Amino acid sequence: MKRLWNSFKIAFSMYSRIPVPASEWTEENISYAMCFFPWIGAVIGAATWGVFLVKEMALRQGLALDPLFFTVLLLALPVVISGGIHLDGFLDTQDALSSYQPKERRLEILKDSHAGAFAILSCVVYFLLYLGVYASLNKESVKLVCMGFLLSRTLSGISVLCFSQARKQGLAASFSQGAEKKPVLAVLFAYLAGISAVMVIVGRFAGICCLLAAGGVFVYYSWMSRTKFGGVTGDLAGYFLQVCELTAAAAAVLGTAVTV
Repeated sequence: MKRLWNSFKIAFSMYSRIPVPASEWTEENISYAMCFFPWIGAVIGAATWGVFLVKEMALRQGLALDPLFFTVLLLALPVVISGGIHLDGFLDTQDALSSYQPKERRLEILKDSHAGAFAILSCVVYFLLYLGVYASLNKESVKLVCMGFLLSRTLSGISVLCFSQARKQGLAASFSQGAEKKPVLAVLFAYLAGISAVMVIVGRFAGICCLLAAGGVFVYYSWMSRTKFGGVTGDLAGYFLQVCELTAAAAAVLGTAVTV
């Protein structure tokens, strides 16, 4: 039980800004950390659902608040709760992919702490697309969007444990090497099965669209990380998570719009 508690604390301290007690970073303590990674998505999903309900209530009460206020708040929530760690990986990856350099140079760019022009442009486009998606949310699609935060983290965790590593050292390599892979993967695949079932039951056609969109991004991520970088890194896992969430959210909105 102590081992699980330490893994929980490491997962939340590493991948979120939610205050938790400190835990020593040892191979034993990180062995089950990936089991708790999707739980952070559950917190983000719950917060997103709560803000959406407040938005609906404010509109019904006729409060003088523009819907854009809540849309921007929804955009900011994942970054505030996660601390932007996955967005950082997305930006670094965009810089590396846009450099058209050899694999070794791309890996160096991932480690560069400076944001290049392509990272900034990608960030602007990313949030503009998300703004359009969130501005179109309704009571049906928001449920799928909330579950998308769990789905993306579950798939990202599976990739860290199953994909080849681009480096022998680094965040992804540490979690991969230190994990009790068989039980952790069993938990993550159980999450995946449960989340997928709930998304289909709740969203029906739109839920299937979300799963297909996330699956397509996962396949691309597998190919891209292998061919462009020689394996996965923490930055690439963050890149996948961000793209997966946006793509699944867009599929939820479009899928719901078609069935209405």
